[in-house]
Amino acid sequence: MPSPLPHRRGSRKAGWAGPLLALLITGCGAPASGPRPDASAAGDDSPLVLTSFTVLADMASAVACGRLRVESVTRPGAEIHGYEPTPSDLRRAQDAQLVLVNGLNLELWAQRFLDNAGDAQRAVVSEGVEVIPISTDAAAGKPNPHAWMSPRLARLYVANIRDAFIRLDPANAATYRRCADAYTAELEALDTELREQLAAVPQDRRLLVSCEGALSYLAADYGLEEAYLWPVNAESEVTPQRMERVIRTVRERRVPAVFCESTVDDRPQRRVAEETGARFGGVFYVDSLSEPNGPAPTYLDMLRHNAKTLVQGLRADDRV
Repeated sequence: MPSPLPHRRGSRKAGWAGPLLALLITGCGAPASGPRPDASAAGDDSPLVLTSFTVLADMASAVACGRLRVESVTRPGAEIHGYEPTPSDLRRAQDAQLVLVNGLNLELWAQRFLDNAGDAQRAVVSEGVEVIPISTDAAAGKPNPHAWMSPRLARLYVANIRDAFIRLDPANAATYRRCADAYTAELEALDTELREQLAAVPQDRRLLVSCEGALSYLAADYGLEEAYLWPVNAESEVTPQRMERVIRTVRERRVPAVFCESTVDDRPQRRVAEETGARFGGVFYVDSLSEPNGPAPTYLDMLRHNAKTLVQGLRADDRV
């Protein structure tokens, strides 16, 4: 169920959150915006790194700096939670030297994919994240998997990716350290930028209403409350109780705008807008980047787009 109250971080560490992680753990700076250079520039004889979704591929490309072939299993726009690997995905897994996954129960399909990866090294890039637990009755105690939505926590992702690359290719360790440091500096600058931008939202409007509870880490970082129609897209059925509670919260708080994510059906949230007089404020990118010509072709662009969309929606004075 949605919660109008801020989540509090749990003490459990991401590396040990859930059985998926136990199964998975074995063995130059990037541009600030715009698509990453083609991973094929690394050359066909370079080690192949597969990531479970496009956001991780973009982060990994920034750290690889052309030394590795980095590819995403899923394409832009794919819904990651319930993804079904195709036969071609499973064949690609056989060629990978390293597979990077988020963990935290995000990739419910990952074990089948990893079974085809043979001797490929594996790394869970959320290792060490301080988890925010899901607070709804249906999913109580499970970790919210969307830790990459915090640029502060994304630095841990970068460090884990760097370390995985060094284990895979120690000859280029200096490059991976240098590129990770450069990308981390960009994340630190982005954190400051978003903090200043989101500070412009008035205190009485700092309630983020989305379809999925995917922005909990961002909300915790920047002092926002949140409400949502479902906790994660793997449990995206909109029950009458969930819908009623969100509608009531939006009415009582006079929330000016509600939002949805790019990979799911936004019609339930548009109904919330119609019932309450709030505007539909736009789409967030969370589980997938956009196509290269879209508003979120890279991870940094994605967070900037989301912050801009949120601020424009919550600062607006008009309600329908």
